[in-house]
Amino acid sequence: MYDVVPFDALNVGDRVSMSKTVTEADGALYIAATGDFGPVHIDDDYAGGTRFGQRLAPGIMVAGLCTSVLTAELAGVLGISIDDQFWFTGPVFYGDTLKIEVWIAERHEETRTLIWEGSATNEDQREVLRARATLKYPRKMPKTQ
Repeated sequence: MYDVVPFDALNVGDRVSMSKTVTEADGALYIAATGDFGPVHIDDDYAGGTRFGQRLAPGIMVAGLCTSVLTAELAGVLGISIDDQFWFTGPVFYGDTLKIEVWIAERHEETRTLIWEGSATNEDQREVLRARATLKYPRKMPKTQ
């Protein structure tokens, strides 16, 4: 978990996946840390009147799960995110179990960048998130203590 993975060890097609159940506690911690008190996330009455009919987990929190899987399980901690794009393609409700997949889509030796893509699907196999982002890697390995 959270290894130092050098750029040269990563290849197009490398892929990982994991499952995570999105809990009320996850949402509460995220909302408290960010101040994202949107009523669709916290107010049952308000959310019940939306097209979703119930509260949603914050979408950007779900996006953060993708980046966490990428860093912890595939690309390590050396790459720095320089461009992130997320498409919220379906709702995520508290209690949903998501399958999160991330993979290396492109590798650019000359710029030492990787393009990674990802997706999250719920237990009904419905996609709820797509991602595409760029990681930039250092030319020299950082010194470790």
